[in-house]
Amino acid sequence: MKHMNRQSPLLILAAGVCLLATAPFGLGEDLAQEQHYGYTDTPLLPGTQWRVSDINRPLPPVVDPGPETPPIAPPSDAISLFDGKDLSQWRNVKDNALDNGVINVKKNGEISTKQEFGDCQIHVEWATPAQPDGDAMIWGNSGVFFLGRYEVQIIQTRIYADGICGAIYAQTPPLVTAARKAGEWQTFDISFTAPKFADKKLLQPAYFTVFWNGVLVQNHTASLGPTKHRALANYEDQTARGPIMLQSHGSAVRFRNIWVRPVSTAN
Repeated sequence: MKHMNRQSPLLILAAGVCLLATAPFGLGEDLAQEQHYGYTDTPLLPGTQWRVSDINRPLPPVVDPGPETPPIAPPSDAISLFDGKDLSQWRNVKDNALDNGVINVKKNGEISTKQEFGDCQIHVEWATPAQPDGDAMIWGNSGVFFLGRYEVQIIQTRIYADGICGAIYAQTPPLVTAARKAGEWQTFDISFTAPKFADKKLLQPAYFTVFWNGVLVQNHTASLGPTKHRALANYEDQTARGPIMLQSHGSAVRFRNIWVRPVSTAN
């Protein structure tokens, strides 16, 4: 386990927005300078002392997940969403979307599946750019959305704790940071349980279990509701099925080998 070696920070505060400049955070000498952003004027997260995207919320420790692995073949009952050749499962795909067996969301833009899912297991392989292609809020910024609404964050830099990679965005930080070096292939294996409603009332929240490069970073974590930025999530939106979406957020994040297994909760 490796911890960050922080230098004396420079803190800038304006209209509730903070920037904390710190020492390098990651594994390997070629990783980025950490730019720890955050806020001081957002709502408090229920059951915690922290605000949404709070600059003061401690960042999780860093662990080494081991070396890159080859693409993981889908199980026999999985739906292949992207195998390096076929993008027919997706909407908003451009003619030149396929780029040497991967899809680059900066080049193509945001894509979402034609099929809708509720409870499911998904495997996603992704890589951030090897070199910065934006500031700390841009480099490697993307995300995997369930129902088109609930985000597991992808980003290269460690910004505010609930906005770093592996976070349930703007809600729950990952247990640890299990990143490989920028430019290397990484994996998310995610079990998502869709929210349940009856008579316009929430019966059960959405839940996430997330393995990042084989390391558990979210353990049956309840979601507060569909993802929001600088605001407290809630369940006003009662959607229980929807597409899987890959976010385009200004960075050349690449994806390959994506498959999903719909999960039946029937006994």
